[in-house]
Amino acid sequence: MNQTRVFLIFAWLMVATLLWLEWNKDKAAPAAPAVAAQTATTPGSTVPAAVVPASPSSGTVPSAPTVAPMPTASAKNAATARVTVNTDVLSLVLDGGSVLQADLLHYPQSKTPGSGPVRLFSEEPQHFYAAESGWVSSGSKAPDHHAFVPENGAGEVALAQGADSVSVPFVWQGPDGVTIRRTYTFKRASYEIEVSDQVVNAGTGTWQGTVYRQLLRTPPQVKSGMTNPESFSFNGATWWDGSYQRRKFNEDYLEDGRVNAQVKGGWIAIPQHHFFSAWIPQADDTTTISLDNPDNGTRALIREMGPGVNVGPGQQATTTARLWVGPKLVDKIHAIKAPGIDRVVDYSQFAILALLGQGLFWVLNFLHGFIGNWGWSIIGLVILVKLALYPLSAAQYKSFAKMRKFQPRIQQLKERYGDDKQKFQVAMMELYKKEKINPMGGCLPILVQMPVFLALYWVLVETVELRQAPWFAWIQDLTARDPYFILPVLNMLVMWLTQKLTPAPGMDPMQQKMMQFMPLVFGVMMAFFPSGLVLYWVTNGALGLLQQWWMTKRHGESATPPKTAVAK
Repeated sequence: MNQTRVFLIFAWLMVATLLWLEWNKDKAAPAAPAVAAQTATTPGSTVPAAVVPASPSSGTVPSAPTVAPMPTASAKNAATARVTVNTDVLSLVLDGGSVLQADLLHYPQSKTPGSGPVRLFSEEPQHFYAAESGWVSSGSKAPDHHAFVPENGAGEVALAQGADSVSVPFVWQGPDGVTIRRTYTFKRASYEIEVSDQVVNAGTGTWQGTVYRQLLRTPPQVKSGMTNPESFSFNGATWWDGSYQRRKFNEDYLEDGRVNAQVKGGWIAIPQHHFFSAWIPQADDTTTISLDNPDNGTRALIREMGPGVNVGPGQQATTTARLWVGPKLVDKIHAIKAPGIDRVVDYSQFAILALLGQGLFWVLNFLHGFIGNWGWSIIGLVILVKLALYPLSAAQYKSFAKMRKFQPRIQQLKERYGDDKQKFQVAMMELYKKEKINPMGGCLPILVQMPVFLALYWVLVETVELRQAPWFAWIQDLTARDPYFILPVLNMLVMWLTQKLTPAPGMDPMQQKMMQFMPLVFGVMMAFFPSGLVLYWVTNGALGLLQQWWMTKRHGESATPPKTAVAK
């Protein structure tokens, strides 16, 4: 019976198909919920419409028709004073309402000596990316993100040696006695920035306003293809509105409908390969999340508005949020303690693979804590998976060994029944039943390992901890392809040897040709995979080959010859 071999072909092809679908998932990005109404913006502006702020008890921020005007040239010039902030992990440029530039000091762009740090935020038009925050009001003067000025003047601020944090204040003073003091607080070894706005009303009337926070970016032009790991990762906007949502950057950012999601404790983010930025409000803040496509669609924006405040004469109010600017470090992301924020580490759009990927990374990280090398940790992961699946794989290889042992008798049946395939299949099933052979015994281990393989693929692609991590010798970056294709060639050899040990009872010539080409097909495909993934697959295949050889030797040392010749 050839069901097992057919299943192997199907399983291998399914792996290839699922990976191909994942590579091209940007063409089938999940649709976000449509909206009946949206926050209005001035054409070409990134300043949201004015709103009537919520009362502290209402928890709502209703829209109002008044649209905030574009900032005038004089207003822009008045707010050009900037502050450069240097910490042990970040170098940033602030103008009060925006973080305009952000360099990640511990992450070089490449492994080339002298390579500069990764620049996440940038003012360059073709790479524009910024975090912005300001205020809007329907009845009072309010500062947009262009209006804040440094309280201590422009210049540079650095985290002092031995200090745990450094704060940088900005201020806006309104014509009606209202002052908003914004303070950025940077902590040592942290990519999380606390942004606090204190509204002080020294006027005679009540001031009403709503804070907005947004991420604005010119969508990156990522070169597609299997040789570019960056193209495998999700590039777009994500948010939490009670569940994890995301929207892919494409020609029409809003083609899947606009968004107007009101949520308590929601957050917004723009992830990319290995890095992301996010605005995280306080857990009890009610905000409204929306998307926009300003500047005639050349840039993409995700915004959250709220909370709104009512500040009476002589009173003050404070609202605080956190801005993340940095790598997708799993342990630090968990420390943010925002619902669903760990999903920015995108281990696939499929929830089951994402969950499995989180578990695999946990095991990898645990092993790395002892071994200190990610490549050997991957090999350790293979050994643990093999041990966990040993009962299943032992049954698989034992079944293969028995089938190999009885191949002469199966060939005898094939000669007896000639072209009568139905009778041949019936006779072969009777033989399997009599000798207690399960021809499908090898299917379950393959089914179990397929999702492990796919999940590990995304772990290696997405995990910044493995970025530019060496194994040894020629493998100096486990997230890049093998530069000399040694591992893919080894994979082809292992697959070919495995085929030689795997019985093929009753296989027709077409299936035989398909199986002969499988090592070559997978070898070519693996040539473009991250070398860490190929290392996993080669190690897994080599251990499986060793186990199959041993089981074949133990349970199928010699073929059982027919007792008497049978005429055809």
